[in-house]
Amino acid sequence: MATVPAAKDKYRSFLDDEADNVQWRHGAPPSYDAVNQLFEQGRTKEWEEGSLEEIVQNAIKTWEMELSHKVRLQDFKSINHEKFNLIVNAWETLVIEGREGLKGEEALKMGSYNALLKNSLPKEFQYYKADEESFESSHEAFRSAFPRGFAWEVIHVYSGPPLIPFKFRHWGIFEGPFKGHAPTGETVEFYGIATVKVDEGLKVEEVEVYYDPAQLFGGLLKAHPISISSSPTHHASACPFHSSS
Repeated sequence: MATVPAAKDKYRSFLDDEADNVQWRHGAPPSYDAVNQLFEQGRTKEWEEGSLEEIVQNAIKTWEMELSHKVRLQDFKSINHEKFNLIVNAWETLVIEGREGLKGEEALKMGSYNALLKNSLPKEFQYYKADEESFESSHEAFRSAFPRGFAWEVIHVYSGPPLIPFKFRHWGIFEGPFKGHAPTGETVEFYGIATVKVDEGLKVEEVEVYYDPAQLFGGLLKAHPISISSSPTHHASACPFHSSS
């Protein structure tokens, strides 16, 4: 994702605020123009301005932006720094970490992709080995697969604060290689359920997410590995997108 000085983003807060005092991972606030366009073209819901659904959707986009692009937790304005906790597929978090959840500094160090994709399967069955990925390598893998970005929308909000349960959809167009697998040009998506707990100032205290990673990786790993699909003996069975890319 390009990191050029950005105009005010209509879906994310705190991109411009005190930009000179914030330590950005790539030196400047990111631009979300490409993924915003993907979002607007592919969303299934268009929420009324000021609705609870729009507020929740934009709040999560803001938190993800801070987690991905700010270096210091002290620069995060979307969360309660002392109480923040991230839980992903609670049983997995309990098995891997020996406790429920990641605190703010832990999630920041790990990065959003590794935090969301870490699992307790034996190594030979893991389609993504989060403990072998750095923050940078994990983001590069998904930037490669989804050059236009990885869009996210709220499908339904079930109740209001302080504990907000909602259903979401996450999608991208698989147009670049992922971990040696050829792109298909298809939409890759998954759905999930989450809850967000906020304090009196509407800062996030806890995010709890439940989803099936197989929905995501089923789309990313369906094509032959590039080393096979590019060999003459396998050309006929190669991903159809490969020949036109």
